[in-house]
Amino acid sequence: MKIRCIALDLDQTTLDGEGQLSPANRAALERAISQGVHIVIASGRPYAALPEDVLSVPGIEYAITSNGAAVYYLPDGTCLHRCTLTPDSVEEVLSRTVGLPLAYEVFVDGRGYAQADYVRAPERYGACGRAADYVRRTRQPVEDITAFIRANRDKLDSLDLVTDDQSLRQHLREEILCDVDDLYITTSMRYLLELSNRQCGKHAGVRFVVDQLGLSPEQIAAFGDGDNDADMLSFVGQGIAMANASPLCLAAARHVTLDHRHDGVAHGIRTILDI
Repeated sequence: MKIRCIALDLDQTTLDGEGQLSPANRAALERAISQGVHIVIASGRPYAALPEDVLSVPGIEYAITSNGAAVYYLPDGTCLHRCTLTPDSVEEVLSRTVGLPLAYEVFVDGRGYAQADYVRAPERYGACGRAADYVRRTRQPVEDITAFIRANRDKLDSLDLVTDDQSLRQHLREEILCDVDDLYITTSMRYLLELSNRQCGKHAGVRFVVDQLGLSPEQIAAFGDGDNDADMLSFVGQGIAMANASPLCLAAARHVTLDHRHDGVAHGIRTILDI
């Protein structure tokens, strides 16, 4: 079946790490758009942190943000769909995690907020290099983050637990948070545990866009590299993992393209999708 829409994870796929599209990836996207293919951004980032270089590509219509918690129509910035965490699940997460050696960051109405010591020194929590620069650039520091979370508990697109302790992260996922109602739990980076409403996930965002466009999942291709892309790759007709993808993402894919350093998106669009 002919591919009519492509959903793209941002990080490690279309970007060079500095928020810029490579010439090859830009040309491939523009070629697909010229042939009537819809391009959808699918990101764990909040709306305000989407890179301008990608948003400026003429013809990119939709952005799925915060792991499917919100879907935006890019030409006018309208939020078409939002699915926030429930206040009860937010309180339950806090009651089980306050006092543990981790940091919190949250997304409210498409903007990122995080506890101040994490924004000042992301490296202490596992975010290094470009990831640390991204945190400093896109997160508004909050001194009392738990109070901020409680004050906005009915408005949170998502909530991230940040820790470089892999055993703690596994313990959080498998034992501490496993029975909290209404949670979707995933990860995009080794130091993050990303929490949103159970009805979220990038696959849910793609499903919303599919309905908007009147297409079927079989007409969609998706590129990804992280655990938070696996459900999306399983949902669509042509799930394509980057060569540097996580094991879970690779297992969900029908195809594997080159890694992000070698313009894997462009290669996949040209050779796998023949666009």
